[in-house]
Amino acid sequence: MENKMVTVVGGGLAGSECACQLANRGIAVRLYEMRPQVSSPAHHTGHLAELVCSNSFKSTRFDSAAGLLKDELRRMGSVLLSCAERAAVPAGGALAVDRTEFSRLVEQEVAARPLITVVHEEVTDIPEGAVVIAAGPLCSPALSSKVIDLVGGDSLSFFDAAAPIVDASTLDMDILFRQSRYDDAQVGDYLNAPMNKEEYEAFIDALVNAERVVLKDFEGGDLFQACQPAEEVARTGKDAIRFGAMKPVGLTDPRTGRRPWAAVQLRAENARGTAYNLVGFQTNLTFGEQKRVFRMIPGLERAEFFRFGVMHRNTFVDAPHVLDRTFRIPGTSVRLAGQITGTEGYTEAIASGLLAALNTYADLEGIDGVSLPVTGAFGALVAYATDPATSGYQPMHVNFGLVPPLEDGRRRSKRERYAAYAERAANDLSAYCASRPDLFGRGPVR
Repeated sequence: MENKMVTVVGGGLAGSECACQLANRGIAVRLYEMRPQVSSPAHHTGHLAELVCSNSFKSTRFDSAAGLLKDELRRMGSVLLSCAERAAVPAGGALAVDRTEFSRLVEQEVAARPLITVVHEEVTDIPEGAVVIAAGPLCSPALSSKVIDLVGGDSLSFFDAAAPIVDASTLDMDILFRQSRYDDAQVGDYLNAPMNKEEYEAFIDALVNAERVVLKDFEGGDLFQACQPAEEVARTGKDAIRFGAMKPVGLTDPRTGRRPWAAVQLRAENARGTAYNLVGFQTNLTFGEQKRVFRMIPGLERAEFFRFGVMHRNTFVDAPHVLDRTFRIPGTSVRLAGQITGTEGYTEAIASGLLAALNTYADLEGIDGVSLPVTGAFGALVAYATDPATSGYQPMHVNFGLVPPLEDGRRRSKRERYAAYAERAANDLSAYCASRPDLFGRGPVR
């Protein structure tokens, strides 16, 4: 019997996860990725699942929304989360990865599934048949216009930013110290560049007055909150970034034995520790200004940059008003997945690809689609992103503000409340998966 076929457009996180999940269920997939034939403003390689901004998948704490989402993905058999965990680099309580190794592992998983055919070619029109468009927030202009025409609404957009990456061999380790916040042993997964009050104020003054690549667009207010450039955060007040990315709480400078006035944290980009990311320093400064300003950071005076920070416009659709509860465009066999739906974040993109695969499989098999419990991290996000009552839709990460309140009426601390949210979510998802062996009961089919 001929295999059923699905076309997946986009070889990023959502598309790669979607393709693997469909193949695991015996569905043939034609996976289109336009790179390296056609590049984008943010990508640097032609590999699948390239991470274009941070290399962090955020917290692993079960009692955080980000950590709970990872637990949910494990329960549902995510392929890419497994790749991320195998490509992990030290990052304290977060899951951060070696970008190159992560992409290699994803490509290895895709290649191990004969039902997946990878085509490196730009898609400029909506393919026939069952389709998942996971072309990311940097969907090519030709395909983006076709998607917008199909959904019958207006595209929305926001600016997204990436932080610089520096060469570890050019850092001054006599000044930098290794420690994770609140680590009494003064060893940890982050490098810290301490600043005194005078150094901090001089740095902030240089940061807010440095030349930027774009001015007018950013002043229009279309910056995504979670990816605000450091200079924009600093512009809101001289101490704003000192209570954010540069907060010194939980750190002790071994040279002084005291907490610094402020600190820049650097996180490893790869397992060898040869490259470091300036945590929280997404930026839109010109490359020359980045070199000048970021070399004011103690320990980075001679830093060489593997990659400067960049900023680009991302596009997403008004999902609550143009997609159904499965992110399908009503009246079509086309489903969207990933950041083009406005579900923002790496792990969220993986979850979106998994969900698109399950619902597309359900369509092909004539069975009920997925209805994730709204008590869960991703179930709550999906409910928010597909609720027509949602107004002023903007990109959204998983967060506990989206889940229903606890029903027992007990007064709890924030940590106790989040732990209770997570436990409830895990129990509800386990029960749901057990009730759907038609979706979750099969092992990998390769």
